[in-house]
Amino acid sequence: MSLPTPYIGHLTEEDYEHVYEPAEDSFILLDALEADAIPLRAARPSLCVEIGSGSGVVSTFLMQLLGPNQSLIIATDINPLACQATQKTSHANNVTVDLVQCNLLKPLLPRVDRGVDVLVFNPPYVPTDLAEFEQTQASASLGGAWAGGSEGMGTTTTVIELLSDLLSPQGRFYLVAVEQNRPQDIVARLQRQGLRSEVK
Repeated sequence: MSLPTPYIGHLTEEDYEHVYEPAEDSFILLDALEADAIPLRAARPSLCVEIGSGSGVVSTFLMQLLGPNQSLIIATDINPLACQATQKTSHANNVTVDLVQCNLLKPLLPRVDRGVDVLVFNPPYVPTDLAEFEQTQASASLGGAWAGGSEGMGTTTTVIELLSDLLSPQGRFYLVAVEQNRPQDIVARLQRQGLRSEVK
């Protein structure tokens, strides 16, 4: 049974001047989660985390997929307006998502030590020069949602390096990547960490 896309009609054009608007990459991620609905539900994940939640459509969808009272879902974003948008989206869809405004997962790292059962990340993946990447991340602005640095991998590389400290033994990691990010290189890197990986 197909799950509906979470309602986002409460978000306005003004919101999207500051927060990444759900687009094809967002919906590809929803499709990947829905395709794994049966094993995800069977695993009964206790802790799910989305890095860079933006509008909140992905975290909200994941909570709807897993069902109420099944999992704690934490959404992080460096952009305070994105945190507000995620909160609005979860409330508009009658689910609970816990918000943390931070860069990636930095304040949570000691507490989530190898405890994340589902980690979701639609990173800034557009290749840009280093100056643009650093400026957009430092300003916590909309540009930080897409400017990815060299090969679009600036932030993704940081998260991949943290996976061994984040994922539980049964943990799953969902990552959006484009051709310029060299997906097969990402798969090889994950496999070197002992993670079974595939491109969908």
